[in-house]
This record gives sequence, structure tokens and C-alpha cells, in this order.
Amino acid sequence: MIDAYEEPGTPDCRSGGRYLWWLVRAQAGRSVGAAVLGVASLALAAVAPYLLARAIDDGLTPGDMGVLGQWVGALVGAGIVTSWLDISRHRTMTRVRMDANFRTVKVVVAQAVRLGASLRGQVAAGEVVTIGVGDVQTIATALTVIGPGVGAVVTYALVAVVLLTVSPLLAAVVLLGVPVIAVAVGPLMGRLQAVEGVYRERQGVLAARIGDLAGGLRVLNGLGGKRLVADAFRRDSRRLRDEGYRVGAVTSWIQALGIGLPMVFLAVVTWLAARLVARGDITVGELVSVYGYVAVLVVPVSYLLEFGNQVSRGLVAARRVVGFLRLEPAPDTGARDAPAEPAALYDPASGVRVLPGRLTALACARPADAAEVVDRLGRYAPSDAVWGEVRLDEVALARVRERILVADHEADLFAGTLREVVSGRRRPDDAAVERAVRAAAAEDVVRGLPDGLDSRIDAQGRNLSGGQRQRVRLVRALLAEPEVLLAVEPTSALDAHTEATVARRLRVAREGRTTVVTTTSPLVLDQADVVYHLVDGKVAASGSHEGLLAYDPGYRGLVARDSDDNGDNGDNKAKDKDADADAEEAVS
Repeated sequence: MIDAYEEPGTPDCRSGGRYLWWLVRAQAGRSVGAAVLGVASLALAAVAPYLLARAIDDGLTPGDMGVLGQWVGALVGAGIVTSWLDISRHRTMTRVRMDANFRTVKVVVAQAVRLGASLRGQVAAGEVVTIGVGDVQTIATALTVIGPGVGAVVTYALVAVVLLTVSPLLAAVVLLGVPVIAVAVGPLMGRLQAVEGVYRERQGVLAARIGDLAGGLRVLNGLGGKRLVADAFRRDSRRLRDEGYRVGAVTSWIQALGIGLPMVFLAVVTWLAARLVARGDITVGELVSVYGYVAVLVVPVSYLLEFGNQVSRGLVAARRVVGFLRLEPAPDTGARDAPAEPAALYDPASGVRVLPGRLTALACARPADAAEVVDRLGRYAPSDAVWGEVRLDEVALARVRERILVADHEADLFAGTLREVVSGRRRPDDAAVERAVRAAAAEDVVRGLPDGLDSRIDAQGRNLSGGQRQRVRLVRALLAEPEVLLAVEPTSALDAHTEATVARRLRVAREGRTTVVTTTSPLVLDQADVVYHLVDGKVAASGSHEGLLAYDPGYRGLVARDSDDNGDNGDNKAKDKDADADAEEAVS
């Protein structure tokens, strides 16, 4: 099975089928072993009817108990060996499926990292979630055909050959039976792929809508759009449910035919064999063996139908994965050098000019407008932004990322020790970590954990409160020591006292370096050298916090509303602070 740190290889993205075949070839030895074990276990099960026939004809009918004991012993031995083969096959197939699962996860994650900031512009978050949660498992399940699937085909051929020695008529019925079943089920397989594809697409749309709701529920509620979005969500849910019913209907027919048709097949062959016994064409022992052969054949025939279902669904899932893997990151058209010295950043779309070495704040009624400005200044969105005398999109992207950092307040936190989480790829010394922790007012977070900086943090910081996670993200951003730090709502989850502390310390920690924060908190705005008041994404006024309060009624109303919220919701702020303290106590 693929190691956690092993390279998954280069997937074949020419089609869904070729991708599945690549997963098989990536573990060729194990795949061959699974196929051999599948053939051996099912073929040996098919030998049991022959042993039973010999026990009846050579031992039971003549009354030779010695011969009967030998054949019974051989039958018991075959059963024991078959059981061992089944166990080995199952264990091998489990490894095959897990390898395919992990390998697909690794190539999908690698592709997401490769796409970087262009990922959101090319595929919805819900699509990625659907691939990671559903499609990966479906692909892995489809590879079950390697073991028992190959065994089913070989066993079918073996039983047909054995029956040929008993009765050509029975052999002909067996040989023609499975093609007839395939003709009956084949159209359903095509239908399944069609409805499964539509279902997966709607599932991705609904997952994306859930993500949008989770991220913007507060804004939607404030704008009065919660009911409208809820109605749209209900419609999408009903459509997904209806598509799920269609998938279930086709799947149920395939499964019903997979069980029913082999039983009809068994009845027909048994009836023909009984007539042959009545005419004296075959012996009673051969009748028993024929019944046993066909009864054994029911299993591989059912396997083949089930695997057809699984492979059909696997092809749909593989096509979605291949479609994602074919995406290309936005081309880096930048070839010019970045400014040699700290330089101003200017966004013509909004009119925001960020002077080097200053603490600049962006305040607006809609946080998304300020976030869009930050995306343009950080080159995460197409724009005409200028850095010094050079267009930002003409600078090599690697140089931009080295010197300009966008710190989002909902950025991912990876699992690891707190020290690893905040350090990233850097290896800062203890003094640097302590300075960043103090600047982010996160000393209580470190003290509240059982092993301090060496305490384990869950993925996305699930064992931390919201305010703690936000301060940990700020520590990480400060430790990166970028020339330009663009921080989106860095204190939105903090109580007023902690927010004021972070604002003061952030200004000191970033003294002489360019820093931009988006906020409507007067506690943070008061620390800024210059504040831009944005209306509909454009600069309506700029100046100091005190100056804007005196001369800009719109700004005064915006900040006063935020101040009123702080006052009116003082109990909520206190509760949030208490929740932080409770979480710290629970962790400790």
C-alpha cells in the first residue's frame, strides 16, 4: 500500500477508464495476486460438486465406505483451502482498494495545491468536496473487479468446460446464459452512468451552496437575504433528492436482476439435468454435480452483474477526477523584477494606495468589498494594480509571494504541534515565536495548552475556540515576516479588551513595514496611519480615524454602528471571552 510520503506517480488523465487502469498498474504485483487468489478460490469452489459426485457414484451408490471416506475427506480439504483463499483474497483486495483510495486522494490534493489561488476560479468548492468524499471511495470500490471479477470470468469458463464432459446441451445453456443476462442488464448500465453523472453534478452544486451559506450567513441575515437563499437551497435539495431516487431506481433494478436472473438460470439448468437423468443420459451423481456446478455459478454471475454496476459508477467518478486533474493553473505572465525597495501598492479599481512602512486600514459596510481589494493587491484576482512603477501582474509570481502575504481570518490550520502550525516552512527560534505570540496577544492560548507550544493542534484548530484560532493565524502571519502584510479581519472574533491589545501590539510589531488591515472596529482603526472608507468598493474618503469621524458622516455612522454593536452586545462579547477561557480550560 502506498506510503503517506511516497510519490503517487503520474496519473493517466486521457479518460476515466485509463485512470482506473493506471490505478491497477500502479500496484501491479498486488493486482495480479488478487486476480490469482480470486481465480483459485472460485475455481476450487467449483471443484466441490465434482468431488461430491464422485463420493456418490464411487462410494455411496456401490456402498464402498472406504472410497466414500476418501472423497469426503477431499471435499473437506477443498473447503478448508477455499476458506483460506477467500480470506487471503479479501485481505489483498482491501489493500488494493485502500491503495487506490490513498493514491487518488494524494493526486487530487497535489492538484489542488498546484492550482493554488486559481482553484476557486476554476472549480467550485463543493465539487472538490464531492470528489474527496464520494468519488474517491467509488473509484476504490470499482477496483474490486480485479480479484473476484477475474475469478468469476475464469470460473464461468471452467464450469462450462466441465459441463461439456457431462452434457453438451447443459454446457451450451451455461455458455449462452450469461450473454443473455448481459443483454438484459446492459442498457441499465448505460442508464446508471447517465443518472449517476447528473446526481454527482447536483451534489457538487449543493455542497458549494452549503459552503457559501456557512461562510456568508451573517451577511445574508443582515441584508435580509436569508429566506431567499434558504428557498434556493430547498429547491436544490429537492432536485438532488429526485436524482437520488432515479439513481436508486436503476441500481435496484440492476441488483434485482443480479439476484433473480441467476436463480432463473439455475432453475432452467436443473430442470434440463433432471430430464436427462430421467432418460438415463446422465447418472444421479452427475445430476448432483450439475446442480452443484450451476449453484456455484450463481455466485460468479452475481459478481459479474455487481461489478458491472460498480465499474459503471467508478467510470463516472473517475471522469470527474480526471476532469479536475486536467485543470491548469493560471499562467504566470510576470517576467519583471519586483521593486528593489519597499514601494507603494495602488489599486485603480478602488482608488486605494498603500504607502510603504505605514499601517493602512480599509473600512466598509460590506467586508467582501474590502476583501476584494486585498485580493487584487495580493494578486489573487485579475487587476490593474501597480507595485511601485510596475504592474503587479507583470512581476514574477514567486517574487510577489515572497514579499506580499495575504492573511485571511479563515485560512486553513493544519494538524501538528502549535509550534509547527505557526512556523510553517520556516524554522524560527524561540525568541521570534515568543515575540509573535505576544504581538498577537496569544500568550493565554499557549499557557492554556497542556504542553504549551508543543501541544497537539487538530486540523483546522478544532480543539481551539474561534478567538484562539484567529490569534494563532495572526501569529503565523507575523512569523512569516513579509514585507507587505494584508490582513483580512484579523480581530473579528475577539472580545473588545483582547482586540485593543492586538491592535496596539500589531502596530508596534509591524513598525516600519507595510501593513493593511480590513476592519470596522474603532479599536483597530484608531491605530492606523491612514484609513480608507470604501463605499461600493471604491474610496469615498481617506484620512486618520479621528479626522474621518469628524468630517465623514458615512464613516461615522459605520464606526458608530460597530461601536453600538460592541456596547449592545457586551454580554455576547463577554460570553465569547468566557467561551475562549472554557475552551482553554478544557484543553488544559
